[in-house]
Amino acid sequence: MAKMMVKVVEHGFSKEYQLYYVTYQVTNLDSKTLNILKERLEDPVLIKGDELFLTVYFEEKFYPFKSEESKRNPEDFLAREELEMTAYLLDLLED
Repeated sequence: MAKMMVKVVEHGFSKEYQLYYVTYQVTNLDSKTLNILKERLEDPVLIKGDELFLTVYFEEKFYPFKSEESKRNPEDFLAREELEMTAYLLDLLED
């Protein structure tokens, strides 16, 4: 597998679902890895070519970008979220 890359591309509040969300773009996936993730992920997934877009919904108390610290250091929180999602996806692939 090529080096998987995870990037937060959008986050905020969904009026439609009345929940907070984070959308991740996952790139550098081969077709086998893409299919495994598509099967194993429970959250909404959109595939565009060889990219996977994953949207995770949160209740307000669990939303990572709601804290004061995340507002003071948004780059740190984006990086942390990307690392945590990368670790989660790698764990899914190991099962």
